[in-house]
Amino acid sequence: MLSFFGMGLLGSNFVRALRKRGEEVHVWNRTHEKAVALESEGAKAFEDPADAARGATRIHLTLSDDQAVDDVLERAQAGIARGAVIVDHSTTSAPGVLERRERWHERGVTFVHAPVFMGPQNARESTGLMLVSGPRAELEPLREPLAAMTGKLVDLGERPDAAAAFKLMGNLFLMNLTVGLAEMLTLAKALDVAPQEAATIFDHFNPGTSIGWRIKKMVDGQFDDPSWELQMARKDARLMLEAANEAEVALATLPAIIDRMDDLIAEGHGGDDWTVIAKDAVS
Repeated sequence: MLSFFGMGLLGSNFVRALRKRGEEVHVWNRTHEKAVALESEGAKAFEDPADAARGATRIHLTLSDDQAVDDVLERAQAGIARGAVIVDHSTTSAPGVLERRERWHERGVTFVHAPVFMGPQNARESTGLMLVSGPRAELEPLREPLAAMTGKLVDLGERPDAAAAFKLMGNLFLMNLTVGLAEMLTLAKALDVAPQEAATIFDHFNPGTSIGWRIKKMVDGQFDDPSWELQMARKDARLMLEAANEAEVALATLPAIIDRMDDLIAEGHGGDDWTVIAKDAVS
């Protein structure tokens, strides 16, 4: 029998998929009605997390943050048996993962962090991406059940908090990607280009194809063979900022990028590839 804590969009759809595969699942949610809603799928809802955990060989969590995970697990402790496994899919801090692992190891319980890059539909369809890391002896028995929950299970090695680190790095990239799109639409507004028209640039231009070689250039520190010189990128940034200022619209991140460019040009990197902006991160 499995327990699942956190019946938000992700957790509830994980439970639906588990029930579809015939798993017996006990569910708990801070708002009890959300747990009760899963009883129509064959899950059993509990008001007390300790009761929901009682008898479970594996306890899964999809909660909001470190504090929520710790709070719910402490409340559930009386029902969690020695030898059980806790699998936390929440996005949490790396230090929090290490602290929880140590705490629950002392109680005879295995704690594994397995955050996901998945939306609710992915959880329901068992697609998407799940990250996992930790000692081999802990992960081996979990590979098959976790792989069944996702389209791809990525093992990041022995470091127990690696999955937490990679999840945060991935989310940071997604945040910057979204901000970049918002900045582009803001510049489009300044240039009197309608948002729908501006979006058509990606019908022809796919920047995603450059991610691989850009990150390699950064990681390898190969900045002296430019495909786009920093000083030329800085010129383009000036044109963008001038257009935004003329139209009296604010670009949120470009001024900070310009400051970084100017610092690097002052250090003598104007003729380097503009990916030199990552110099301090990889040195």
